[in-house]
Amino acid sequence: MDLSKATLEIFSKLEQKWLSHCETTKKTRVLSIDGGGTNGIVASSALIHLEHQIRFKTGDPQARIADFFDIIAGTGIGALLAAMLSADDGSGRPLFTARDAVSFVAEKNSGLFKVKCSGFLSRRRRCSARSMEKVLKEALRRDDGVVLTLKDTCKPLLVPCFDLKSSAPFVFSRADATESPSFNFELWKVCLATSATPSLFKPFNLTSVDGKTSCSAIDGGLVMNNPTAAAVTHVLHNKRDFPSVNGVEDLLVLSLGNGSGSLSGRKLRRNGECSTSSVVDIVLDGVSETVDQMLGNAFWWNRTDYVRIQANGLASAGPTVEEEVLKERGLETLPFGGKRLLTETNAERIESFVQRLVASGKSSLPPSPSKNSAVPLADGS
Repeated sequence: MDLSKATLEIFSKLEQKWLSHCETTKKTRVLSIDGGGTNGIVASSALIHLEHQIRFKTGDPQARIADFFDIIAGTGIGALLAAMLSADDGSGRPLFTARDAVSFVAEKNSGLFKVKCSGFLSRRRRCSARSMEKVLKEALRRDDGVVLTLKDTCKPLLVPCFDLKSSAPFVFSRADATESPSFNFELWKVCLATSATPSLFKPFNLTSVDGKTSCSAIDGGLVMNNPTAAAVTHVLHNKRDFPSVNGVEDLLVLSLGNGSGSLSGRKLRRNGECSTSSVVDIVLDGVSETVDQMLGNAFWWNRTDYVRIQANGLASAGPTVEEEVLKERGLETLPFGGKRLLTETNAERIESFVQRLVASGKSSLPPSPSKNSAVPLADGS
C-alpha cells in the first residue's frame, strides 16, 4: 500500500509538471482580422479589449498587441488595422496602439470611403480611390516622412487580395518582401488593394518597390474575407521564420470576425427569395464561417488554442455597440456543422486567451528585417 501511495504521488507530481509545461510552453501566436464593412466594429471592440487586458495582466502600460503575437493577418478594413498595429515607427515599436488605430479609422472613415460624384445620370455609387490613398498614406508613414513598406513591420504581416491578371489570390507578406524587393510593396498600396471592392472601387493596379511585380487587385474579402486559414498555412510552411512549428498543436490562434452578416440584418423577400446584395453578404459570410469550421475541426482536440470572436445577434451599430460585442456570449463551431452558444462572453474569452499569451511571454521574433527599406514620400503626396 505504501509503495502504491508513493507511486501515485510521483505520477501525480509528474502529471502536474507536464500540465504546467503544456500551459506555459511557447506556441506561435497568430492574430487574424476579418474584412467586411467599413468600420470593423466587432474587430475594433475586440482589439481594444485585447490590448487593455495585455497591459492589465503584464502591468506594463506601454505593452502592445504586436509584443505578444508572432504574425498578424488581415483583409479589407481588417488589413488596415493589422498594418497599423504592426507598422514599425523606426525604433522597433508599433506606430499605433489598438485604441489609436480604431479611433483613426473611425475619424477618417468618411475619407476612406468618400463617395465621389459620378454624373447626374449615373446610379452607381463609387468611392474615391484618391481620397482613400490620402488617408492611408497619412496612417502608414513615419514622422520622418517616409512611406512604410511590407518590410517595415514589427512582426510578420499577411494581407490577401485577388489579382485579375492571374485570376488567382495574391497574398502580400513580409516573408516574401524580405526575400526579394520584387515582392515588397508600400503598405498603403497593400491596404488599398485588399479594400478595392468592385462595387465601390475600380481595380487597383500596383507595382512592387522595384517595379518588377505588378498586380491588378480587387477586394481580398471576395476570396479570403477570413484570412485565418491563410495565416495558419503560412506559419506551417514558413520554416525560416517559424522553425519550431510542426502542426496546429504548436499554434495559438485568435481570429476576429467583423459581424457583417449580423450587422446588416439581411432578410428574405416576401416571396422567399434573396436580393442580390443579400446573396453577396451570404457568400462573404459563408467564406468566413467555412474557414472557421475547418479550423474548428483542425483544433478540435485542443480547442482552447483556437478562439474565434464574432458578433452573435448584434442588430445595430449604436453608441454602445463596443460594449454589446464584448457582453455577448461566445459561439463555437461544431465539427459537423452548426454552432453552440458558450457560457463565456466574448470579453471573458479574450481575457482567458490573454492569460495564456502573457504566461508564454513576449514574442521572440525579431522586428522588421530592414531599417532602410522605407520609401521616401514624394513631394505633394
